Parts: sequence; C-alpha cells; structure tokens
Amino acid sequence: MADACELIGLRRRQVFRLLRGLKQDGATSLVSRHRSNPAIIGCRSKSAPWRCRLRASGVSIRDFHFMNDSPGLDIGTYFQRVLRHARKPRSLPGLIWKNLAYLLAPRRPEQSHDPRTWNNIGRTLAARGRNEEALACYDRALADQGDIPQTLANRGRALRNLDRLDEAETSLREALRLKPDFANAHRELGNVLDYLGRFEEAEASVRTALRLQPEDAFAHFKLGYILYHLGRATEAQASCRTALRLRPENRDVRVVLGHALLLAGQFEEGWNEFEWRWREREVRLRPLLGVPYWNGDAIGDRVILLVAEQGHGDTLQFCRYVPQIAAHARRTVLAVQPSLVRLLSRLPGVSEIIASGGQPSSFDLWCTLMSLPHAVGTTLETIPATTSYLTADPADVAHWRERLASLAGLRVGLCWAGGRTRNLRQIANDRRRSITLDTLAPFGEISGVQFISLQKGPPAAEAARPLQGMELHDFTEDLHDFADTAALIDSLDLVISVDTAVAHLAGALGKPVWVLNRFDTDFRWPRDRDDSPWYRSVRQFRQPTPGDWHSVIGRARGALQQLAAGDHSQLRPPLSLRPVRRAYQRLGRKPRSQGDPQCSSVNE
Repeated sequence: MADACELIGLRRRQVFRLLRGLKQDGATSLVSRHRSNPAIIGCRSKSAPWRCRLRASGVSIRDFHFMNDSPGLDIGTYFQRVLRHARKPRSLPGLIWKNLAYLLAPRRPEQSHDPRTWNNIGRTLAARGRNEEALACYDRALADQGDIPQTLANRGRALRNLDRLDEAETSLREALRLKPDFANAHRELGNVLDYLGRFEEAEASVRTALRLQPEDAFAHFKLGYILYHLGRATEAQASCRTALRLRPENRDVRVVLGHALLLAGQFEEGWNEFEWRWREREVRLRPLLGVPYWNGDAIGDRVILLVAEQGHGDTLQFCRYVPQIAAHARRTVLAVQPSLVRLLSRLPGVSEIIASGGQPSSFDLWCTLMSLPHAVGTTLETIPATTSYLTADPADVAHWRERLASLAGLRVGLCWAGGRTRNLRQIANDRRRSITLDTLAPFGEISGVQFISLQKGPPAAEAARPLQGMELHDFTEDLHDFADTAALIDSLDLVISVDTAVAHLAGALGKPVWVLNRFDTDFRWPRDRDDSPWYRSVRQFRQPTPGDWHSVIGRARGALQQLAAGDHSQLRPPLSLRPVRRAYQRLGRKPRSQGDPQCSSVNE
C-alpha cells in the first residue's frame, strides 16, 4: 500500500486524510481543492509524466507488469479515470478505492480468479487497440462468473472493434437482459446496430440510453449520426448541437454536424464544420510546417500546392476546382494518388503534378482539394458543375473503341463494389454500399446489351463466373490507372455503378452514369432528387429503405430495358423539382404538384 501511494505522489496518511475529507466536507469540496493536483488526477502535468515519476523513484516499470508478455500498465492510466469521473463527485470515493485496490491486485492475473481483475486488464488492452487480447480477458472473466453486465458490455465493444457484429449484438443483449437499465450497453448496442445498417433499431436503443442518462454527450452524438444515416438532417443537427453543448471540444461531432448541414443544403455553415475533419485522428496528412494554409484570400504572384486528402472518389469530385484556383495563381502544383497522376495531369492550369508523398518544388501556399469549396465559398447554386471537367487521352480512347468495335448493341460498364479499407466505420459503409455481381442478375435478362466490367480489387474475381444470360467482358487486367479506366468509360454508352470512384469518374467525364445508391448516402447525392448538383450526367436509383437492393435493381432494370429498346431519354437524369420550388418560393407562389405535366420528369 505504501509503495503504491508513494508512486502516485501521496503518502499513505495523505490518502486516508483525503478520504476522511470526503465524509467531512463532501466530495465536491475535495474535487475543488485537489482538481489541480497532478497526483490526484493522473499527473496531467507534461513536466511530470508517470513514466518519468517511476524512473525518478528508482522503481522498475517491470514491477508493475500484470502479464509477462504485455507492456506495463502504469499507474497514471488508472488515476486518469478518476479525473474523468470527478465531474460526478459522489462517485469519487468509490473510484479512489477501486483504483487503489486494482494497483495492489496480484501481479500475475493468470493466478487470479477475480473476474474484476480480468475485466480491468481487458479494458486496458482494448484502450490500446489490442482487442483480441482484450476479448480473451473478458472471456476469462466470464468463465469465472458469467453474469457480469459490465464485462458482457465490454466484450460486445471488443467484438464490434473486431468487426464481429453479430456476436457483439448477442453479448450486449445478454448484458441488457441482466441489467435492463444499463445505459452504456444500450448506447453501445445502438452503435453496433448502426454498423449493421439497422438504423431504426439503433435509434431506439440510443434513445433508451438517453432516457437513462440525458446528459450523455456521446449518446447525443451517436443519435445525431444515426439520424444523419436516416436522412433526418435537421434532427441530426439538433442532436449534434446538444452533444457540443455538453462536450464543445469533440471534433467528431463537428464533422458529423458538417455532413448533416451539407446534406440539408446549408453549405456555408456546413463547410465550416467540415473543416474540423483535420483534427480527426484518421487524417494522415502531416501539416506542411512553415508554409501558410490557403483560406481563400488573393493568391497573387504566388505558387499554391493543392493536395489530395482522402479517397480516389473525393479527389475526382473536388479536382473540378483546380482550373478555377489556377487561374488566379502564378503556378499550381497538384499532389494526388499515384493512380490519378496521369489522368489529372490533363486538368487545365496544372503546372506540376506529383504523386502523394512525393517532394514538390517550392510553393508559397497550400490547401487540400476537399477544403476548396470552403475556401471559395461554394453554395448549392454555385457548384462548378460543367458537363465534363476531365478528359481521357484521345489516343487511349481510340484504342479502346477499336477493341470494342465488335461488341454489337448497347455497351454498359458495371462496377458493383467499393474499395477495401482497414477503418472499421469505412468497412461498415462499404458493406452497405457494395453488392455482388449476382445481385445484378436481372440485367442479364435484357437482350441487346453488352456488359463490360469496370470492377477492380478482390470483387473483380466475380467476373470470372459471369451470370447466365449476361454478356460480361472483362478487360480490367489492362486497366493500370484511372487514365486507362477513363479511356474505356469514354468508349461506352452508359456506366452503372454503386457509389464508388468509378461513378465519380464517369460523372467527371460527362458520361451517362446510373448510381445504384444505398439508403444512407451523403451530401453528394441529395435525398430529395434523382440527379446530383455535382454531376449533370448522373441519375440516381436509391434504396427506399435500408438494405433494399431488390427495388433498386428492379427500377434500374426497367430503365435499362427501355434504353435498349431505343428510348434514349433514359440516359438523361430526371428533372429535379428542387430548383422549381425555389423559384416559386422567391415569387411567393406555391409550386405545382408533382403530378402536374409541367413539373413531371422528362422520363415520365
């Protein structure tokens, strides 16, 4: 006991004096008196980190290893929990005793039969991203005592982090069976259900958590994210703002708020909040120190570096701003993904282009491509939406047209799955946006159509076993970068794709593209229209409910059948009613109903 107290900067008698003070003065006064004491709050002071204190005390960190094959679990980790919960003074006495007891727990937990020891070690391992080991600890704790709701909830979280979502749901529901008023388990279950795309169930679960803990900032944030997935942008904004009132510094909430604002067409505030993505841990782009970041001021006689930031589709969408920026700069240097270098070198105004991670020549300013709408103040009405802002190499296009000349009938490119990633949330998004080639089987029933695979990556292997009745041609081994893909797309009549970089590429080329879209899409594909303000050649076929690909494929098949029969109006996206409504609102009049012939779609 004395050794542990000494290491946390307190003598044993000081600890007991503090605990006696809880009874005499109350926990609130203790928190007030000792909030600034690094010994109590986990040594927040940068000048005295816990490892430095251990070294200064002459005690080997090995003395505090709980397992021979894992890093030491230093004392500061546990007392930081006390700080986090000190906002609730009544919990402070129990937390102090709990942490002190944990510090004095057996050094070798494999000799312990206390499930709390295994649970706490699992939590520490999970905090370090070692979820497989954490799961083993939770399972050991449950083997000793199988009815601990907290351990079951922690196990569910570890399983979710391992993308074992069905098992995670089972573990969390068992925790709630044992403890129905367990707010954190309700919240985590909502998180798992959101990953599974069961948004309405997720909303109900998180709302239950909020009834139990109305001031839970993370639950309000999670509710906002779920409502965003449900397309209820105004409600999502309200939930995010509540979360920010409780935790103003939360960058993740700011980013989701930005997405919800953009989805609602509130671009000015939306772009401002979207800039908070720079503070997310997932952002790998290192700051370019010593060079000012461009925020939209006059560039003048200076050189600007424009940097690709996230996925290939994002780069293809926002590179449309490059000619506009280049027109006002002395030189424009573009840094993009290697597979996009050859294609984007054809953009007007690009003085130099390099692959991401390369060394650019000297420059005076820099900005990311996804920040350009914020820098130039883009609104819904001022989106640069020219018919085509990218072009394929004419020689490559001629080459592909010659290769495809023998294919009689309508030539349609297909892309049915997105790219792979290690990010758990992106994995969940990709699972919802992607389909298999088998899902497109109804297209094979249409005569007079030749299908060309545009699918790359592991899902491309499905093209080796084409569906019965479908004429599917696979040239993807000859597609080495996006310039090759652009030339092939330019030789087609139509592209049908899920929400991937291929859809963005076809739209940027001005090629007719039908986007088979999931229900929970983002601001690029507005929910109340079947076209897109970002691409004039896009036509959307969106899920009416989450996961309903059957109706999407059915409507696309009907349109493709009409196109193959000669109705070329199907290539054009339907007329959006949103601009019509705006015009009538400015005139103070009500728009005609959708059934009115003057307001009907061009395809009806």
